[in-house]
Amino acid sequence: MSTNIRVVPATEHDITVVLGFIKRLAEYEKAASHEVEATEDLLLKNLFGPHPYAHVLLAYVKRPTDNQEVVAGFALYFFNFSTWKGRPGLYLEDLFVDSEFRGFGIGKRLLAHLAAIAKKRECGRMEWVVLDWNEPAIRFYESLGARQLNEWIINRVAGQALGDLAEM
Repeated sequence: MSTNIRVVPATEHDITVVLGFIKRLAEYEKAASHEVEATEDLLLKNLFGPHPYAHVLLAYVKRPTDNQEVVAGFALYFFNFSTWKGRPGLYLEDLFVDSEFRGFGIGKRLLAHLAAIAKKRECGRMEWVVLDWNEPAIRFYESLGARQLNEWIINRVAGQALGDLAEM
């Protein structure tokens, strides 16, 4: 099936599909359904509005049962900047392949496509995080040459704490 994978940028017409992937990813990551605050309107504004904050790729495959082309996976990414490298980096926020399509090279194709974008944009690196319990993903990423940076701790300020910090 890997030869039949087509990776394309999402458009505003794909917003329902994108939100569906976000919700399925949250479910896979064992998040409560109320934790996904994204809506189609928010995604349209922030992904396809005048100042897009991120980009989305969709992976299409032909379903073997009926030869229909379907969306099997997605990747959402944005660019950051490395002061030490003096160059941009590509940050992969989300990568998800629907369960029925796992093991066919779709995740690898999405990551290879992202790596090509990173090289074209002269990025110094490509980074993402993975949940510590997601052993299949960890092994997959390692097989592609990814290195875990266990010495780094993610920090996050959100909700009321973000508001409080903004007022200091």
